[in-house]
Amino acid sequence: VRDCIQKTLTEWSSKISQDQNQETLEVLECTVAHAIEKINPEERDELKVSAKLFIVGSNSSSIRDAVDLACSALGVAQLDSVIIAPPPVEDGTSLSLEYLQPYWKELENLVQNKKIVAIGTSDLDKTLLEELYLWAQVKPSSNQVNLASCCVMPPDLTAFAKECDIQLLTHNDPKELLCEASFQEALQESIQNVKANEWIPLWLLRYSIIVKSRGIIKSKGYIMQAKRNAS
Repeated sequence: VRDCIQKTLTEWSSKISQDQNQETLEVLECTVAHAIEKINPEERDELKVSAKLFIVGSNSSSIRDAVDLACSALGVAQLDSVIIAPPPVEDGTSLSLEYLQPYWKELENLVQNKKIVAIGTSDLDKTLLEELYLWAQVKPSSNQVNLASCCVMPPDLTAFAKECDIQLLTHNDPKELLCEASFQEALQESIQNVKANEWIPLWLLRYSIIVKSRGIIKSKGYIMQAKRNAS
């Protein structure tokens, strides 16, 4: 992820004017035109657009921004599925339904507004997944399990998922996909005269575009957003 960010920023930085590069802008839209291919509307029905969203700063309003930006970048009206990774909790605090609720409500709103078709979770054990399922208006359609934490799916989770028609998937993403320090290092090395320590990543979205009939990945990539905290 860090390499992707650094390469994109370096290429973007080399193409903009030096004056703009040195300005202390509040918003920088760093895109490389050839890096993201918009989906042809005629092919849309043949493709599945799925995403996994990693919230770096614990702010549920980031979810709408992430989905809107992904739809805009890919040229689609809605995403077929979005899985949310558990947002970071404070040290000494464990993940709970109460903590997840505002994030899930945002996802439910996007389903109701037809921006997402199906929503899923990641790294929830059977107890927390059941609590979320019973509380939620829009039920989770999937739950990802980290291969590093278990070689075999826990039997109680498997039984509950089967009973409630929740698809269990596997993943090997690290607990922290992009930390603040790593992002700031990539920024510092890519753009001249930037005050990297003022920039904080908010969220990172990884998307995949899959050809339904053949089950192959047509394209994939990352979209992220950071904010500048100028003193």
